[in-house]
Amino acid sequence: MVVIRLSRGGAKGRPFFNIVVADKRMRRDGSFIERVGFYNPTAKGGEQGLRVAQDRVTYWKSVGAQASPTVERLLKQSATQAAA
Repeated sequence: MVVIRLSRGGAKGRPFFNIVVADKRMRRDGSFIERVGFYNPTAKGGEQGLRVAQDRVTYWKSVGAQASPTVERLLKQSATQAAA
C-alpha cells in the first residue's frame, strides 16, 4: 500500500517534516517515492511553514494512496490558506 505521510528531518529540538509518498513497509525516514511538500512547525516571521503540491497529492490519491491523519489535517490547512 502507498501512503502519504511525514518524514522527519531537522536537528534535535528543531523539527522539519517532508510530506512524502512512500510504501507503507518502508521506515518513516527511509526511502520514498516522491516528495510532495514540507511542513515546518517552528516557522517564524516571513518563513513559509507549509507548502504542498496539491496537484501531485490529488494524483496520488486518485491511484489509491492514503494520507495519514496528520497529513489530512495539513492538507485541509493548506487548502484554507490557498483559498484566503
